[in-house]
Amino acid sequence: MRRLEGKVAIVTGGGGGIGSAVARRFVGEGAKVAVADLFAESAKRTADALGEDALAIQFDAASPESVKAMVDRTVEHFGRLDILHNNAAMTDPAKGQMDTTAVDIPIEIWREILDVNLTGYMLGCKYAVPHMVAGGGGSIINTASNSGSAGDLARIAYGSTKGAIITLTKYVATQHGRQNIRCNSVAPGVVLTEALEKSVPGLKEIIKRHILTPEFGIPDDIAALVAFLASDESRYITGENISISGGGLIHQPHYADLIAFMEG
Repeated sequence: MRRLEGKVAIVTGGGGGIGSAVARRFVGEGAKVAVADLFAESAKRTADALGEDALAIQFDAASPESVKAMVDRTVEHFGRLDILHNNAAMTDPAKGQMDTTAVDIPIEIWREILDVNLTGYMLGCKYAVPHMVAGGGGSIINTASNSGSAGDLARIAYGSTKGAIITLTKYVATQHGRQNIRCNSVAPGVVLTEALEKSVPGLKEIIKRHILTPEFGIPDDIAALVAFLASDESRYITGENISISGGGLIHQPHYADLIAFMEG
């Protein structure tokens, strides 16, 4: 399918697992893509693999000037902007380990995660929407998370930003819908990546007990949903948050224990 033929997209966090999968899917569907990432080498690696239809851009999601420059560079290079996939996130493992509880999280870590994960998404919308309106409309897809819909034992800042992204999505959709701007969010659960494979021994098995599909999702599964939301096939969908998590949040909390009890 070439559902995105002639369209121009930005994918932030485009050098990572989900971001690079989305960039590949977009190009495969006919779009030209700006692959934007904090790490220039990661952005370049993804863009180089996609050829002349991709442009690598180094940017910092926490910097208003950097986000604006990313959008402007994309429009200058490709001539327009139709799709924004806000996908960048704080991925520094050392800082992630300090994202704990309300009592223990250092305030500077809280602020930094909010700047990247939430304010960065608002800035992407701020600078992308005018270009989309000038071109006749567009689609924004924000990466939220199931962590934005349910509590956990740690990562209070991460979860709070993801919950706020779901709300941000509804506001952008409401405020710009009559300008032909659609805005939706996708909420991945656990996605099978190299990082998950290297995680704490036994963690993957614990999590898998709570999903309903036979296997974990992979980045290409997320990319397929994002591409649908970017395309005109989803023209009547806006302001929605779509969980893509193998049913991880839809069942009773005792589901896994009850399965184990019946099998034991």
